[in-house]
Amino acid sequence: MFKNEKNFRVELAFGVAAFILSLYLGIGRLELVAILFLIFLVLILELLNSALEKFVDILKPRLHLQVGVVKDIMAAMVLLSAFASLIIGVYIFLPYILEKFFN
Repeated sequence: MFKNEKNFRVELAFGVAAFILSLYLGIGRLELVAILFLIFLVLILELLNSALEKFVDILKPRLHLQVGVVKDIMAAMVLLSAFASLIIGVYIFLPYILEKFFN
């Protein structure tokens, strides 16, 4: 998975960066739990997306045009979760960043 999926590697790198930033900023325990939950949510959805794409590619000759729609929906699900994670991450991190660097 790590070797073949560029998106997974990028999402994992951002997740590790977010975790390291969490430790550096000393965010609260519940906020850290939220950050870890979001990191794993995005990674799990990416794995599900990749698995479904591989499975659908195997069955593709027997299926009709809805295959592309299913793939698009799965990709949108991952994108939406990543975008929501970004918004929530900014909401969590911004006060700590402002306090650390601007006070």
